[in-house]
Amino acid sequence: MIKSTAGKQVVSLKIVHTSDVHGSFFMRDYVNNHAVKGSLSRVYAYVQSLRKVYGDRLLLMDGGDILQGSPVVYYNNFVASSGKNLAAEIMNYMAYDVGTIGNHDIETGHAVYDRWTAACRFPVLGANVIDRARGGCYLPPYCILERYGVKVAVMGMTTPALPNWLPPALWDGLEFEDMVSCASRWVPLIREKEQPDVLVGLFHSGKEGGIVTPDYSENAALDVAREVAGFDVVCYGHDHMKNCETVMGPGGKEVLCLAPSSMAVTVGEVDIDVETGREGNRVVSVRGKVTDLSYYKGEESKYMQRYFSRYIRNTEYYVGQKIGRFVRTIESQDAYFGPSAFVDIVHRAQLEATGAQVSFAAPVSFAASIKEGDVCVRDVFNLYRYDDVLYTMRLTGQEIKDVLEMSYGLWTAQMKTPDDHVMLLDYVLDEGRRLGFKHLAYNFDSAAGICYTVDVTKPYGEKIRVTGMADGSAFGLETWYTVVVNSYRGNGGGELFTKGAGIPHEKLNERLLSSTDKDLRACIIEYIKGKGEIDARPLYQWRLVPEAWAVPACERDRQLLFGKREKEE
Repeated sequence: MIKSTAGKQVVSLKIVHTSDVHGSFFMRDYVNNHAVKGSLSRVYAYVQSLRKVYGDRLLLMDGGDILQGSPVVYYNNFVASSGKNLAAEIMNYMAYDVGTIGNHDIETGHAVYDRWTAACRFPVLGANVIDRARGGCYLPPYCILERYGVKVAVMGMTTPALPNWLPPALWDGLEFEDMVSCASRWVPLIREKEQPDVLVGLFHSGKEGGIVTPDYSENAALDVAREVAGFDVVCYGHDHMKNCETVMGPGGKEVLCLAPSSMAVTVGEVDIDVETGREGNRVVSVRGKVTDLSYYKGEESKYMQRYFSRYIRNTEYYVGQKIGRFVRTIESQDAYFGPSAFVDIVHRAQLEATGAQVSFAAPVSFAASIKEGDVCVRDVFNLYRYDDVLYTMRLTGQEIKDVLEMSYGLWTAQMKTPDDHVMLLDYVLDEGRRLGFKHLAYNFDSAAGICYTVDVTKPYGEKIRVTGMADGSAFGLETWYTVVVNSYRGNGGGELFTKGAGIPHEKLNERLLSSTDKDLRACIIEYIKGKGEIDARPLYQWRLVPEAWAVPACERDRQLLFGKREKEE
């Protein structure tokens, strides 16, 4: 809306913000083969309805992590990689105005994300992504969007904690600057050179917390809003949380901070009214909300899917390829309460692919199952959702034990009585419907290749007792072992190797013996193909003790987390 009164007019702008889409482009889950909430197809239909009202006063922005997370983008990035970049094609179709790069975008490697940014018909920003060779920004630091006499500057940044998770080859030649420092340097330059009416921060960094070092913070969106003068709005993501709040910036200026969660189920909306006139422009109001598009219906959703039907057909063929057969159903929920066939298939594949002595792996799907019968490529995306490669590393027995101490310290509570929880639980923050784990379950590493017990009556640091190697040989705390892990963990992800084992982050690379060329999912596919038919059973190399307390407590906590099993109903 544009209102004119007494020689002045008010221009109303609308920002729609997506983040952490993770390949949720279409209205179907191609792993579990059913319709899904959200998706960019639904977002497109909603945005088109708003464009009928706002026209080009609507600014569509994305906060990163769009290139990873579903078979659709995996197939396009790595299997049929010679064609057009699908993410760019979709974002161009939707007429995005600006984006920023996320850590999972960089996880795809230079060949993929460089092709993506080159194909996007809008700027992909990264003010704190530094080109080491040139010394300047690898991506544009900001862009200017002008609408009806209103100048909007958008500055983009990504989380600088990225080197803690990704192999250096994926970000070769790049460095990542602390966000507060970067914004403190760029905002005055933008204000002086461009003199924008509105300054928007478009950040792939969560609200606060995460990895904090003397050099940077992983999640610094609110820190930037509070400490760097000049922002009107901060649109952020990365932590997959919904949020809409106003914080106080320098000089008492209010800054709207907005996060739309993930998977294009919700979007952030910002309404900005700017009064324009001969005496200059000024922002008169900024309002925000998070809008749920779970089952939003619009004809444009179908049009978009028909337009990209060739990509959909190719993905369906790819994920539907049979690779083997399971004799019995396996479920990820079993992995939290003891040895499980679900995680132990990953352990077996990792050990076979590398010949390592010890394997670390965690359940990365909270409540997934693979049914007995034919196993297809789609099922492996439930076993492992990420595009990590495998690392073989050298760790001492003491470091292996210390990794497990931290893992189970994040995972299990200290039981004081038989009626206590055995799992370390907290209330789920999004929607608050049930209890959930206090910490991220993809950091709940168990080990294979060694035998050990986890005493749930003991505190963090005293839970683990290693009784020997799985082959019956002795386990030594001072002995060096070859250990296989995913590259996320091997680069410091989850801090199990740094905080847990006490290995300085800069020394992790010295422990690396080898890395696979293929990602872990490809290794699992090869393992299942090689076996043909698999009677998947747990390895039974670890257990929670004392069992008289742990077993009934696990059953109680399982029901809290997952409800009663079908066989119990």
